[in-house]
Amino acid sequence: MVSRYGRAAVILRPVPASGGNLPSTGRGRRAARPSGDDRELAILATAERLLGERPLSAISVDDLARGAGISRPTFYFYFSSKDAVLLSLLDRVVSEAEAAMRAVFGTPAATSREGWHRAIAAYYETFRAHRALTVAWAEARTSSEEVRALWSSVFERWVQQCAAAVEAERARGAAPAGLPSRDLAVALTSMNERVLYATFSGDGPSVAEGDVVEVLLGIWLSAIYGRTPTG
Repeated sequence: MVSRYGRAAVILRPVPASGGNLPSTGRGRRAARPSGDDRELAILATAERLLGERPLSAISVDDLARGAGISRPTFYFYFSSKDAVLLSLLDRVVSEAEAAMRAVFGTPAATSREGWHRAIAAYYETFRAHRALTVAWAEARTSSEEVRALWSSVFERWVQQCAAAVEAERARGAAPAGLPSRDLAVALTSMNERVLYATFSGDGPSVAEGDVVEVLLGIWLSAIYGRTPTG
């Protein structure tokens, strides 16, 4: 299978929250070699573990290679740089988040409030399970054009999905007409991103972890419905 980055890849699967047994997408790697999958997974798991201890700028390729039990030259067989490792991890967690969202939207909700609550909770729980990566990606956007471009494409996709959901609620009479749905979606999705970053990084002021979902939900409902929806 060929990935959207033009390199050989295996089928994507969600990332375990522990950072172990990570699958391969081929982001930034050279020719795929099935017998080396364990080494690639070890590199990815090492990166997630080290990012929980220090920023990417303080992690070297040698650190990643040593943690994975391989040599520096062997590291470059799998990834072209440490930024490529970060991008590969971003791919996987985004895939996990989107799988969780599909599961939410694929299951009917009794009320609009329940549906939005499940969606926001799924988004939050996915990124909380990879909080060190979430912080690293947010910070890497200022220095990495590739990270910025990838996150921009992901963000655009989520904005479109949110705008479509708002339009659907308006079409069925559950939500009133108001601000352009895309503008509303951009503002709400941007808010989610900033709130999660502040909470996970400690870059205050921030919302307490246990309150994040309810706080975001209240703002989303007020912005979309102008009130708490009853249906």
